[in-house]
This record gives sequence, C-alpha cells and structure tokens, in this order.
Amino acid sequence: MGLLSDLYRDWMSIARAHGGGTITAGSIASAFRFDGYAVLSMSRIRSFAARHHIPFVNRTLRMAQMALFNAEISKDARLGEGVNFLHTGGVIIGGDAEIGARTILLGSITIGNLDNRGYPKIGEDVVVGTGARILGPITIGDGAKIGANAVVVSDVPAGATAVGIPAKVKQRRET
Repeated sequence: MGLLSDLYRDWMSIARAHGGGTITAGSIASAFRFDGYAVLSMSRIRSFAARHHIPFVNRTLRMAQMALFNAEISKDARLGEGVNFLHTGGVIIGGDAEIGARTILLGSITIGNLDNRGYPKIGEDVVVGTGARILGPITIGDGAKIGANAVVVSDVPAGATAVGIPAKVKQRRET
C-alpha cells in the first residue's frame, strides 16, 4: 500500500479507538490532534523516505520526533496499522522490531535488542504498560498484556499477561 493510504488507515483506526469502537466526527478530529498519531505518521514518512532514498527527511523527522514527543523510533521498525501511542514520552523502538496492528503502547517503554541478538516481534492487540522493557529476539503473542515496568526477555503466549522483573506469565485468557 502507499504512504497516504497507510496514514489514512492509521487515522481511522485510531479514531475508532477514540470513539469506543465506532468512528464519529469527534473521534476523527480527536485522532488527528492526538500526539500518538503524529508520532506514528512521522515514523511512516521516515520509513518511506528511507526506502525511496529521499535525502534529509529521515533525519529531520527523527530529530522532530525526539524534540517534540521524546520518542525514538527506528526507521526500520515495522509498525502495524493503528499502533496507538497513548503517551509518547520516553518511547524507544529499535532496529527492525515488529509491532502488530492496534497495539497500545504507554510511555517510557523500550523495545530493543539484547546483546545484538535481534529485536522483538509483538503481535496484534497487545497492551504494553508504562515503563516496560521488551528485549531480544522474542515473540509477544496476539492479545497479550505486558505489565508496567516489566522486563520481558522470553516469549509471551497469545492472550497471556506478563509482569515482573524478569517478567513471568501470570495468567492466560481462554481463547
């Protein structure tokens, strides 16, 4: 898909989240003013510019992301449709990490590597709590929840909740 269609789909997905599952005029306006949408849009434009070798755009938007929103997101990170940055402050997403659609990311999180072994793959509809660290070549299953300040260094199954340092799976929903 093209850049503009990706930006539009993100906007509508975030508007749906702001509207409690439906899209209204108010939720559309709210999503457009939302800092999380601005960070996601900048990331999409940075990746597009890097893939198409457009000079200066990637670095300029990276600096703007850091200065305006205190967010550091790699141009190589793959963000699914409607990734929702509820709080942008302190968000770090490194390398070629993958984050699934409709995942909710709270502030001060790190998604990165551990000893240069690789980056996490996070499924769809995941909630990552404030201050969480997800490190290394691990997989977080669809619908999982990562607790606040958890340090996740091993796989988390779909529908599970992981908490603690190091994180341990505490419960698993029936699917």
